[in-house]
Amino acid sequence: MKSESTAQSDVGPLRRVVLMSARDAFSSQPEIDGLWQGLNFTGPPDFELAVEEHEQLVETLHGFGIETVFLPHADEGTLDAIYVRDASVATDRGIILCSMGKEARRAEPAAQGAQFRAWGVPILGEIGGLGRLEGGDVAWLDERTVAVGRGYRTNDEGIRQFRALLGDAIDDLIVVPLPHWRGPGDVFHLMSIFSPLDRDLALVYSPLIPVPFREELLERGFGLVEVADEEFETMAANALAVAPRQCLLVEGNPRTRARLEEAGVQVTEYRGREISLKGGGGPTCLTRPLERLR
Repeated sequence: MKSESTAQSDVGPLRRVVLMSARDAFSSQPEIDGLWQGLNFTGPPDFELAVEEHEQLVETLHGFGIETVFLPHADEGTLDAIYVRDASVATDRGIILCSMGKEARRAEPAAQGAQFRAWGVPILGEIGGLGRLEGGDVAWLDERTVAVGRGYRTNDEGIRQFRALLGDAIDDLIVVPLPHWRGPGDVFHLMSIFSPLDRDLALVYSPLIPVPFREELLERGFGLVEVADEEFETMAANALAVAPRQCLLVEGNPRTRARLEEAGVQVTEYRGREISLKGGGGPTCLTRPLERLR
């Protein structure tokens, strides 16, 4: 009998998700003050406000009936560890541990792997050698189709290893070449410009979407909700689907929110000035979904 749940979805009703609290990721204001510039944050997060924002985000997730589990503080981690999606990919056969394109984050997959094993979550494999893969570049179009951004954080060898680990768990892997945009030091993933909202609907920032991928989405029957140009910098393109046509969006993007609502999407905003905007990580980045209903 087919299971009622899957990890190979970015739009099914979300039931279980991994996070790291701002308190554990950021540690203290002195820690933040010493690290934020070297990690290319746009400004130093305020520790107490960040803790408050993250706690409110967790309460919002609980309001949707979502179970939250938390990664512990890791001494070798950095402020970026709050963006838990990037270090792993969840599949129906187990977790694939990534290999980070950002040098400062290289310790995160192993730390996540140790905790997943402690929880009894199976590990399918890991990206090794010269391979680089970050979870923010991986998006499920459906349970048998995955899109992977090829940019500065994810390379060809990482994608090759990822495809080999998935084996016959998928039918299609679509490689999406990403633009240079602001160069290798910037935070830029596939999910910076593309967020699935339903099996046939996605939020996109078309000026940076490669033409072949945009055409592929349209050929697959996707409707595309366009992010307002002036709201791209405030992370309007990064939306977490908590259920089909129901999403979380960082507050401060009224034009994009209106477009989503016109398309029949229920939008819930969260305050993310400290935990999202300054570190370049929206609601998908802050969460590693483990289980969704089909």
